[in-house]
Amino acid sequence: MEEKTTTEKLNEILKKTKPDDLNAYFDHNQEKLAEEQQPFATYMRARFREKKVRQQDVFLAADISEGYGYKLVSEEKRTRQRDVILRICLAARFDLQETQKALRLYGMSPLYPKVARDCVFIIAFNQGISDVHEVDRMLAAYGFEALYSCISTE
Repeated sequence: MEEKTTTEKLNEILKKTKPDDLNAYFDHNQEKLAEEQQPFATYMRARFREKKVRQQDVFLAADISEGYGYKLVSEEKRTRQRDVILRICLAARFDLQETQKALRLYGMSPLYPKVARDCVFIIAFNQGISDVHEVDRMLAAYGFEALYSCISTE
């Protein structure tokens, strides 16, 4: 919710900002602006630091090889599989809001409460369930496909 509030405030400021005042706007709001270069990588590294988790531990818990994981987080390599990003977010103990932002920054659709399979993820993130195997069990219990496996994706 804080992100939406910040966005609304910035939109209000921009309504009153003249083109000549844009540099002042950038200077004053720099910490609130998204990085133009590699926003996903910047965001993920900041979250890992904030949560005091090491990338290699996240990749291990996510069942993603370190090499592939580092390439994904650094945006050197891309995936079309939203489940891979969800694995990383689960293993890093992200909450729902952090996960939604990670998905958006990566260019993927956020979890949507009208999609039945997404509901399992939403509940897992809201309940602090970070074990990808436990989430796979939850998915299976309701007849959904398990998280996409990326063990041999490198």
